[in-house]
Amino acid sequence: MKKKIGVLVMSYGTPKSLDDVEAYYTHIRRGNPPAPEQLKELKDRYKAIVGGVFPLRENTDRQVEDLQAELNRQQPADAEFVCYQGLKHAYPFIEDGVKQMAEDGITEAVGIVLAPHYSTMSVGSYIKRAKETAEEAGLRISFIESYHLHPLLIEAFAKRVSDKLDAFVETGAKREEVKVLFSAHSLPERILSIGDPYRDQLLETSEAVAEKAGVSNWQFTWQSAGRTAEPWLGPDVLDTMKELSEQDVRYMLVSPLGFVSDHLEVLYDLDIEAQQVAEELDVRLMRIDSLNTDPLYMRTLADCVLAECRKEALVHE
Repeated sequence: MKKKIGVLVMSYGTPKSLDDVEAYYTHIRRGNPPAPEQLKELKDRYKAIVGGVFPLRENTDRQVEDLQAELNRQQPADAEFVCYQGLKHAYPFIEDGVKQMAEDGITEAVGIVLAPHYSTMSVGSYIKRAKETAEEAGLRISFIESYHLHPLLIEAFAKRVSDKLDAFVETGAKREEVKVLFSAHSLPERILSIGDPYRDQLLETSEAVAEKAGVSNWQFTWQSAGRTAEPWLGPDVLDTMKELSEQDVRYMLVSPLGFVSDHLEVLYDLDIEAQQVAEELDVRLMRIDSLNTDPLYMRTLADCVLAECRKEALVHE
């Protein structure tokens, strides 16, 4: 009989429907309900993207399903993998995923986050919650903290950058005229004072993708900063676009390396908000396609999980 190994696949989470947006937003705000105008603004953003809330949730569901399939396709003869979702701000919460594993009789597991780059404020907080619940449930679980330089991940991103640069060439632009803007979700500046690796890992990924894609005309920028009183990492992508426009850059390709699927920050912040700014500036803006369930990304995740399983002696070589 094959041993079942649990895989806790963690991510930020998104509401299932517009009716769930208020509870979701309240959870993000640590139990403080949003003001009516704040709630309306977030709901309007969901309504503005094609398909509303649903593609965001479905993307994550499919990623988890495909990862389980990929792991069992590669499975060692003595193991079967079962993937569980654990979301930070929506059901099933991280704690729910861990408890479900324990209820299903799983005693050994690996946790991985659908975000390649580590920060104490993101991946670190997911792992902390999962670890605490696993200890209470008597579940042995180890974690993959980052995979930002995995060769298959770099290959997947580089292919997307190259494909979109080819699309620019088809419209009459020269490849070297296109400024590639690698981006990720901003975090409060205070992470730098504690030696958080988030920014450095993102720059390392950017450099690796640029080299793989043969791109020299690139820079890094931030996006989707929170609206709080404290300073967040910048410059913001919209400000970067304006500065580049002033330098007579007419073609820009935004490559959100910090996101692995079509999140709201991609479908609204880039596809709608940034495109509106591009129109005002009279520049041509494209973005790379999201990884979603790209086989290279699924293989990246599976490779990381299997390597962790071997390290923890959960499976035989």
